[in-house]
Amino acid sequence: MKRKSSILSLLLIVGVAIFSTSCSSKLTPLTQNNFNVTPSPLETVGNQIPVTINGTFPEKWFNKNATVTITPILKYASGEIAGTPYSYQGESISGNRITISQNRGGNFSMNSSFPYSSEMQSSELYLRFDGRIKNKRSNLPDLKVADGVIATSALADVGTTPPSVAPDGFQRIIQDAQEANIMFVIQQANLRQSELNSRDMSEWKRRVEEAFNDPKQNVNVEVSAYASPDGGLSLNERLAAERERNTSKYLESELDKRKIDTEVYAHYTAQDWEGFRQLVSASNLQDKELILRVLEMYPDSETREREIKNISYVFEELAGTILPQLRRSRIIANIEIVGKSDDEIMTAWKQNPKELSVEELLYASTLTDDQSVKENIYQYVTANFSNDYRGWNNIGTMFFKRGEYAKAKQSFDRAAQVNPSAPEVNMNKALFAIMDNDLNSANELLGRSPGADGLDEAMGLLNLLQGNYNQAVGAYGESKSNNAGLAQLLVRDYNKAKQTLEAVDNPDAVTAYLLAIIASRTNNFNEVTSNLRTAIGRDRSIAAKALNDLEFAKYRTNQEFMSIVG
Repeated sequence: MKRKSSILSLLLIVGVAIFSTSCSSKLTPLTQNNFNVTPSPLETVGNQIPVTINGTFPEKWFNKNATVTITPILKYASGEIAGTPYSYQGESISGNRITISQNRGGNFSMNSSFPYSSEMQSSELYLRFDGRIKNKRSNLPDLKVADGVIATSALADVGTTPPSVAPDGFQRIIQDAQEANIMFVIQQANLRQSELNSRDMSEWKRRVEEAFNDPKQNVNVEVSAYASPDGGLSLNERLAAERERNTSKYLESELDKRKIDTEVYAHYTAQDWEGFRQLVSASNLQDKELILRVLEMYPDSETREREIKNISYVFEELAGTILPQLRRSRIIANIEIVGKSDDEIMTAWKQNPKELSVEELLYASTLTDDQSVKENIYQYVTANFSNDYRGWNNIGTMFFKRGEYAKAKQSFDRAAQVNPSAPEVNMNKALFAIMDNDLNSANELLGRSPGADGLDEAMGLLNLLQGNYNQAVGAYGESKSNNAGLAQLLVRDYNKAKQTLEAVDNPDAVTAYLLAIIASRTNNFNEVTSNLRTAIGRDRSIAAKALNDLEFAKYRTNQEFMSIVG
């Protein structure tokens, strides 16, 4: 009996040991209580679904010889997508994984992100476990930890962002000027025949006569007479005044001969210090910096003259090169060239477009709301001014607005061949980069688009898609568009967002849908239903979207809501 008792005790000890070994050779499934997901439900940021998962391994759970890899998995109707895996190991395992104590357990955090697609709106977040003890796999099922995705930020739409139209350079009135100089001998004011018969003077008279006789041009004459700064103020005052009188008298006589009735505005400058400074600055004088310092130090004319003359070796060179250029009468014909009126431009477009310059043609495109006429003008520009990028760019904007993206891209590429640095072209190419979800290229292209019309809207869209919502709001400013309203909604400025969306010029289904979301977030059920009815009336597919949208989850038991979206 004693021997039998010993054998039974031994068998009992072995059984307990075997049982303990078998229990410790497996990892038991964790529960939802071990995990906390932020945000829950998931929410898109731009076109990504970021998520943070905080978890706890309970005490005594993590075997010293175990390795566990946890992978977030987003499951949806047509498939699943894996996030970033995180690996952990027991205390007896060597490696680079995070070590977890068997006795104490441990807390951990995982960050992951999924690229969003519309089918993920109805989805569930799971954790997938690969748990092993000494390479023996434990059966750990996928664990659901979160429901669905709020995808409001994904309503940002590149297709509604206005492409950049390159401007015309048309000017109704072009300012022109014809200049000539009559030079004088030192301390003299008489007009020399050699100066009056100079080539510049002859060309000046011809241009004034041409302008006066052209009904599309207006002309007036300005005379500015000068004396050089040397010689003293009283002498220079007399000289400059006399030079002005003689020049004005001569011009009035010449204008009378040609029957040119125009104003002659005359004035004189006794000592032309400003002209002196400009000539010295542009010269190769050895000590020009010294002379310029004298001008800065002494505002008084007599002191300036004395100090400069004291630099005798410099003054001799000034007297031979600089001062003679200041003894003159400057004659300016101010000419205004008046361009075609709007009616004249449109008449020419219809009857003989060859009469129009490229600037007039591009300006003509701004004078019509008829999109077919506008497109015909751009086609004419591309055919007759093929080396001007603006025709290619602008016809591309028309294709873009119509959703003809292949044609638009082809046009923008052709514009880029002509002028790769054009800001409008780079901005428009950035819109296509955004369509391809290549936000890095879009950012680079927008950086090469300063001054492009509509750049703020494009920057607002890029910031929206990058999740920089405050920057997006700043970029949109007072713009009244769906995207601008969406940016304000995402920073929870619901009043401003509502004002923006209600002021959209051509509201569509998305406009009303965004207003319904604002109403849901502010618990205004009447506006939820009225805006959803409007949105569905504009686009029937909105009903299915609203039914699955977690923005409206709290209304799924409401009969009126279900009758609208069901």
